[in-house]
Amino acid sequence: MFAMAQLNAATPEAGVNNEATEAAATQVAPDEESTTDWEVSHPFKSDSEKHWAVETNGFYFGLGVKHKWEAINNSFEIGILNAVAVKYNSLHGQIVTLGVGIHHRSYSLKRPNMLVRDNAGVVGITDYPSDNVNEIKNRTSNLNLWAVQFPLMFRQRIAGKLEVGVAGILNWNTGARCDNHYELNKTDYDIHYKGLKNTKVNVDLMGTLTWNGLGLYCRYTPSKFFKDGFGPEIKNTWTMGLMIGL
Repeated sequence: MFAMAQLNAATPEAGVNNEATEAAATQVAPDEESTTDWEVSHPFKSDSEKHWAVETNGFYFGLGVKHKWEAINNSFEIGILNAVAVKYNSLHGQIVTLGVGIHHRSYSLKRPNMLVRDNAGVVGITDYPSDNVNEIKNRTSNLNLWAVQFPLMFRQRIAGKLEVGVAGILNWNTGARCDNHYELNKTDYDIHYKGLKNTKVNVDLMGTLTWNGLGLYCRYTPSKFFKDGFGPEIKNTWTMGLMIGL
């Protein structure tokens, strides 16, 4: 019996607790947070931590600073650079976007000029229908253009939230119109001319300087407004203005 007791003492316990071993074997590492390379952002959201995103940005308003046609008094433009765009962010300060937006530009003529269009579609200028200039009141004559634009932009972060950007913009000019308004003998007149022979496609160049989404831009339009022979030569125009949410 003494030998049997020694044998029992040397033999491992039959009821070894395997719970710790089983727990270690079956323990599952905590799930990593699910990530994706895409996200949707809006103009006032902080910088994305994703490589790819779909966004809306680039509300702008600008004034013309140079026009080749001397009859132009001033001009302005307004639009949204990217109504929707695909953005690639390198996460190291470089951003590339390709989008589609809406653009409107308006040229205002100097007095006493008034825009007209003949039956052949040629646009020219004439005087208001009165020998007495003082009889004409509230007169405006504008040349308006609407376009769908496709900007391809590269932006580089300089320091902090300060960025510079350059873009090439393909414009599909969807409509153009001459709008005249004046008052004569207490009667208002609104005269519009549609069906202008304007260029349908042209390319603009743009440069931007922004901080935290707010900044300045400059836009250059080298191409002509009208097709050859169908209007005055309006080209090589420059516009400068403010941009929000880039």
